[in-house]
Amino acid sequence: MEEKNQNSRRSFIQKSAAATALLTIPNIIPAHAFGANDRVNAAVLGVNGRGKSHIEGLMEQKNVEITTFVDPDLVVGNKRAEEFEKKYGKKVNVVQDMRKAFDDKNIHVVTVATPNHWHTLATIWACQAGKDVYVEKPGSHNIWEGRKMVEAAHKYDRIVQHGVQLRSSVAVREAVQLLRDGYIGNVYMARGLVFRNRPDIGNKPNEPVPEGLDYDIWTGPAPKRPFTRNIVHYNWHWHWDYGNGDVGNQGIHETDLCMWGLNVGLPSKITAMGGKFLFDDCKETPEVLSSVYHYPDEKKIIQFEVRPWYTNAEDGASVGNIFYGDKGYMVIKGYDTYETYFGDRKEPGKKGKEGGDHFKNFIDAVRAHDPKMIHAPVESAHLSSALAHLGNIAYRTGRVLNFDPKTEKFIKDPEADKYLSRDYRDPFIVPKKV
Repeated sequence: MEEKNQNSRRSFIQKSAAATALLTIPNIIPAHAFGANDRVNAAVLGVNGRGKSHIEGLMEQKNVEITTFVDPDLVVGNKRAEEFEKKYGKKVNVVQDMRKAFDDKNIHVVTVATPNHWHTLATIWACQAGKDVYVEKPGSHNIWEGRKMVEAAHKYDRIVQHGVQLRSSVAVREAVQLLRDGYIGNVYMARGLVFRNRPDIGNKPNEPVPEGLDYDIWTGPAPKRPFTRNIVHYNWHWHWDYGNGDVGNQGIHETDLCMWGLNVGLPSKITAMGGKFLFDDCKETPEVLSSVYHYPDEKKIIQFEVRPWYTNAEDGASVGNIFYGDKGYMVIKGYDTYETYFGDRKEPGKKGKEGGDHFKNFIDAVRAHDPKMIHAPVESAHLSSALAHLGNIAYRTGRVLNFDPKTEKFIKDPEADKYLSRDYRDPFIVPKKV
């Protein structure tokens, strides 16, 4: 029965006449020679956190070879290389500077799992070097540089996949098509949920840079602070110079899905409120953040909520999305499950649970050199990241903001405009002209 349901869901997506370009699932990969024996050589940039999943995802693909690990921390890079050789029986080159990977003509693709402040520049440099790119969420650290990433992908004709794996989930793609088809009626609101356990991280002192870490490269485009374990490694997420808080971390999956499901771009009105209420630690970003994104012309709205520590789920979702229509509502849980409910009695409707392979989608598109095959294209990387950035800017300015989606600037608000970009540290500068 389960196999029959899965086949039915696949058939639903493939046969729907209303499927748009973002929803189309390619059925045939064109014959296209890609190097010797069709092998794709890859480098993974950043192998401490999400990079481990990149390694596994790439190694599951047919005829893909990881040749290089890039990490400014050689302790991390060498450890991962030892694990790789033990698991796969192959040696891998370890370098600290990503530019060495970009200079290597034998590398075809790079995956970017660095801290957020490196994502856009790494993507631009890779595109300029002729590499195709899988970049982790968020695609950008700020709104302006996200647009530069889009420009680079188009100028250099590169495949760029955004690391929001729910875009490749069979069930989630079916769910979005149901929203498009009016299954729950007129869909007017989306709610994004990020209820994650984010504990007290304390406040550690400055200390000498540990052996094996090239801290200058780790810092890259950001201001260079004294070294502290408050930021290296994972806790950079909670500092504005490097991360974007949880709305720009886990939340990008949900901001992306909110926009995709509602079929909208960037909003014209944004407000947000939140703060730190639990821990007296070194986090700069808010623990709690409630943001609202208004689309008055489309009569649609997005609500987004970030909570730390212990909390209830909403209709079974602690990380996910809820879409509201005039006939019913849809709950999307995690990366691969949706449920629908109708009427006052919450009568259950269609539901689905089936994941997908986001790395396979990337490699298939690379081999075919067809950006239309990408499930999470570079434009969606920019927009879903920008939505999170807008919420953070509203929080930091403390007021309702008016935004022009066409110019991607605030309306007569130079204070808010300052948050659209940043001062870059030479030579790690995101270029105005890519």
